[in-house]
Amino acid sequence: MSKIPIGLQLYSIRHECEKDLPGTLAEVARMGYDGVEFAGYYGHSAEELRKLLDDLGLRCCGTHIRLDTLLGDELPKTVAFNKALGNKYLIVPGLAEERRNSRAAWQGTARIFNDIAARLRPQGMLAGYHNHNIEFKPMDGELPWDTFFGGTTKDVVMQLDTGNAREGGADPSEFLAKYPGRAITVHLKEYSATNPAAYVGDGDEDWAKVFSLCETIGKTKWYIVEYEVPGVSPLNAVAKCVENLHKMGK
Repeated sequence: MSKIPIGLQLYSIRHECEKDLPGTLAEVARMGYDGVEFAGYYGHSAEELRKLLDDLGLRCCGTHIRLDTLLGDELPKTVAFNKALGNKYLIVPGLAEERRNSRAAWQGTARIFNDIAARLRPQGMLAGYHNHNIEFKPMDGELPWDTFFGGTTKDVVMQLDTGNAREGGADPSEFLAKYPGRAITVHLKEYSATNPAAYVGDGDEDWAKVFSLCETIGKTKWYIVEYEVPGVSPLNAVAKCVENLHKMGK
């Protein structure tokens, strides 16, 4: 299998992006990242963002967007924007309370994602969902993560955030194994029982196991670093994370 590229979720350095997006993206490229995942566009058009990325040799490995941008008449607009951006991964990073407050709600949300996935298929795009920690707390006799991904088609991306899963009491490797071929993009976030500010590679996660699963049955196309610890320099932190990943052979 070819080497999986490493992207950065720009939410990690959002304040820097707000101040100077071109300069910040240039710094990300210098760190050795292959791509970026957006969580907001900082007032730029898709064409402007694409040119910034192209000029720096970066690719767009996804975007975090609200579910309502994938529904009804909003979906064609979202598709057009992301085609111009060069992005095929449309990831929802959270849900309104009424879409996740019961097992039935999660089942209904799964059906909505299946419909979105079917509408995106002719466009060569994929929708997906990114976890926090609530998805691994039992609800009505089942983990919401299982309710959702057990009820969605293989076209719905399981963007597993390793650190958030650990915060919820789950072992991310268990779910990488349970849902083969679904972890198309994976958020690499460290978890440490003793150091909440640990960089990727400096905490408790069994990265060798995570990487092995991603690079075999997971069918992972992108590793994406996310780091959001208050009081730590964001740029220094994400630089250290990718440096550690390179040391691990990634």
